Amino acid sequence: MAAPPKSTAREDLLAELEAHLPPQLLGKVRQRLEWAELRVLLLEEKLRLQRIAKYGPGSERLSAGQLELLELEPGVSAEEVAAEAGRAPLGAEAEAPRSSPPARRAHPGRQALPEQLPRVVTVLRCPPAPCRGCGQEMAVLGYDESERLEVKPAEYYAAVTRREKRACTACQAGGVAMAPLPAAIIPKGIASDRVVIDTLVAKYDDHCPLYRQSRMLARDSGVEISRATLDGWVMQVGESLQPLVQVMARELLAGAGGRDPGGGADA
Repeated sequence: MAAPPKSTAREDLLAELEAHLPPQLLGKVRQRLEWAELRVLLLEEKLRLQRIAKYGPGSERLSAGQLELLELEPGVSAEEVAAEAGRAPLGAEAEAPRSSPPARRAHPGRQALPEQLPRVVTVLRCPPAPCRGCGQEMAVLGYDESERLEVKPAEYYAAVTRREKRACTACQAGGVAMAPLPAAIIPKGIASDRVVIDTLVAKYDDHCPLYRQSRMLARDSGVEISRATLDGWVMQVGESLQPLVQVMARELLAGAGGRDPGGGADA
């Protein structure tokens, strides 16, 4: 159930106070209530200005709710803030029609689809029919071909891994041997490497925050994975990439200044 508007709640509160408080005390209560409302507005505006200073000038177009969601997301990049600022607010009404229609431009024609896209051909058979002139059955001359971009929705499934176990049935002294598990980004995690990688690509390449990805996973797969868990995946991948980052830093420093990080000059 939605909360009542602030104005209605305030009027109800004042009506109840008038019914239970004497007139001399009611004036002081009204003053304290107005002071509290102004104090809340001041604190909300200060908080908003602090968040705008934190996320940059692009966040000035964000609402208080959008800023609060970004505050819950650790490591928000400037690109994510810009993408969120360009997003239309939820429930926004359609723009009013323009006073004068824009000038019509010549249509450039249908865009050709890239050649590297796989093609799935569907043939629509023309039902056989006799010729209107001579009555003989008409032959196939060729095909009229058109292309449309199609998509196969992502399909989530549970990948079950069964590790074979072996033991000696003669003496039973050798114990039990079991197939080793393959290496994984998140050992003993609920998600496969592909799901973890898709999460990072969506966050840093598509600028889709983790709280949005959490809702999308719940909607598309029915699996509820919290934003904190997704953030743990990101941190784990970051820790795993630290050796690569150090090697890249050493090569960058050695190539930029002619020196390696240890201080020795290049020969």
